[in-house]
Amino acid sequence: MLTSKQRAYLKGISNKLEPVFQIGKGGVSAMQISQIDDYLRVHEIMKIRVLDNSLYNAKEASSEIAQAINADVVQVIGSIGILYKKNEKEPVIKLP
Repeated sequence: MLTSKQRAYLKGISNKLEPVFQIGKGGVSAMQISQIDDYLRVHEIMKIRVLDNSLYNAKEASSEIAQAINADVVQVIGSIGILYKKNEKEPVIKLP
């Protein structure tokens, strides 16, 4: 669970990021969840975009992915979700 200070810090980092994954009409697949987990293991933070033709909204997709890979949802704005998962072995981001 992230504190409000940590969440604010991660929001600042994510401002310059572009969405890496898109969730479309097929929804969230096991393959996408695996790829997102691999990406977060290296980068620790990412943005996902939920397309208009998806059956999910950004909040639902972000929550489902976060639960599946034990990550935190930092923020959801419009069709963009920001996910964070700490790398215990080699942390990239030092949280306050």
